[in-house]
Amino acid sequence: QVQLVESGGGSVQAGGSLRLSCAASGSTFATYTMGWFRQAPGKVREFVAAISWTGGSTYYADSVKGRFTISRDNAKNTVYLQMNNLKPEDTAVYYCAARQFGASGQASAKVGSYNNWGQGTQVTVSS
Repeated sequence: QVQLVESGGGSVQAGGSLRLSCAASGSTFATYTMGWFRQAPGKVREFVAAISWTGGSTYYADSVKGRFTISRDNAKNTVYLQMNNLKPEDTAVYYCAARQFGASGQASAKVGSYNNWGQGTQVTVSS
């Protein structure tokens, strides 16, 4: 198991940027596939981006491609989500997720592919 703590959320105007961070506990961070998901009020949790443990290959939801970038720093046990050109529809609670030796690619986009979750950080984008 790994403990996950998100930070970096806040309120921005449309077109602005935010960088979310997710700090993980333990010494085996490099063996975890990491994902970002989000959940808006009244909606189901949806996939945003993932980065694999095997060389850092990335996968994105179509809605954020070209605007969001996921990256990881294994030395700092941290995964990041750089969000540019934010839109009001990006407003949600953003959750970090992890699974040791987790899947990559399309399989990493499923909520059920992860067994460790953070508490979430709120992102609000105003028009």
